[in-house]
Amino acid sequence: MKNYRFQDIQSHIRRHGLLTPLDVLLVGGTGTGKSSTLNALFDSTVAKVGEGVTPETQHISAHSLHDYLRFHDSAGLGDGKENDLIHAKNITWELQKVCNTDYHLIDLTMVLLDGSSRDLGTAFQLLESVVLKVIEPQRVIVAINQADMAMKGRYWNARDHKPDSTLVSFLEEQAYSVQRRINESTGLTIDKPVYYSAKFNYNIQALVDHIIKHFPTSRRWIGNSTAIN
Repeated sequence: MKNYRFQDIQSHIRRHGLLTPLDVLLVGGTGTGKSSTLNALFDSTVAKVGEGVTPETQHISAHSLHDYLRFHDSAGLGDGKENDLIHAKNITWELQKVCNTDYHLIDLTMVLLDGSSRDLGTAFQLLESVVLKVIEPQRVIVAINQADMAMKGRYWNARDHKPDSTLVSFLEEQAYSVQRRINESTGLTIDKPVYYSAKFNYNIQALVDHIIKHFPTSRRWIGNSTAIN
């Protein structure tokens, strides 16, 4: 994906006078596939993936796709109360990090959900208690990983590595449901989340399109870091 829509990314950043690279922080519960998402975006192994729900990432690390776009991996919540407090503090610290005297480092936050689970409590807690306390809502996007595991893996075409029509319908409804539930839980109105499978490289271009669509049009000035209370 390194060359995918490179000119669009470059043009947007230059046109709006944004800092380079544009920095995106990936957050989510343990097992949502942040590391595997990075590997799919880079089309190579840049982040070690944990087995099952075992978290591999314990600290925030940065990976540059190219000179104009950089992703930051973070530890997942849902790994015990004590660890969650540590991870939440690390995410908050990263979102508050300043790259010069006037602007924050992180431009955009992408919250990843687990498409195989209906339990979104950890994701909503992460949004309400951590992310939206620090960064403006318009700089937050949501994506649903592990589309291949939705409906317990049924209706996934293993040969072509994509969902059949029944699963597509389910995923579409799941995306709209997430959109509604986030609005009810946080008051935040988001675009319908994109769904994908990092494991099988399904809909990764749509994920990149979703990220580019939500690129900010201004630098994240430190005076505008307060979000929803």
